[in-house]
Amino acid sequence: MALPGQATDRWEDGLTASFLAGDEQALATAYREFAPLVHTLALRSLGDRAAADDVTQEVFIRVWRSRTSFNPHTARLPAWIVGITRNAIADARSVSAREVRKAVAAAGAGMADEPGAGTEAAEVLADRLLLDGELERLGEPQGSIMKLAFYDDLTHEQISRKLGLPLGTVKSHIRRSLTHLRKRLEVDHAAP
Repeated sequence: MALPGQATDRWEDGLTASFLAGDEQALATAYREFAPLVHTLALRSLGDRAAADDVTQEVFIRVWRSRTSFNPHTARLPAWIVGITRNAIADARSVSAREVRKAVAAAGAGMADEPGAGTEAAEVLADRLLLDGELERLGEPQGSIMKLAFYDDLTHEQISRKLGLPLGTVKSHIRRSLTHLRKRLEVDHAAP
């Protein structure tokens, strides 16, 4: 792996013209050289690996689409990419904040008379959304089994009858799913 200065020097020496001309190989080289930096900046700022992945992809889409605005006489390519990264991170934060405001507004609707009720309802809604996402990740039939257990408050026997599955299978799916959910949720809460 090249040292940061070497990567930039190698880039500056021969690929800028190709990049500006729309050479996809030059974009691939730029991605290999600078994607780790972009991802690290996004991860440190957003604290979420999936969001950092999305920002990294968005940055290189923007880099490619706006390459004609890059002026190698006013900025070096790494600085230009970092500027685009900062904008993409700010955009990701804005989208996230907007989603949180929507969730809080939805949870707090009709609860203005109760002090603190909107915040509690928002937390319940956030937990529900998190759980819904994790249940979807389980796949089938685990997701359906866990939804019946969590949301419909059915017993193992009731779930077995409703889905036509053996009782032992239902119990096994619930046990494995709870272990998986505990691990996933512990990881999510451990993230900064």
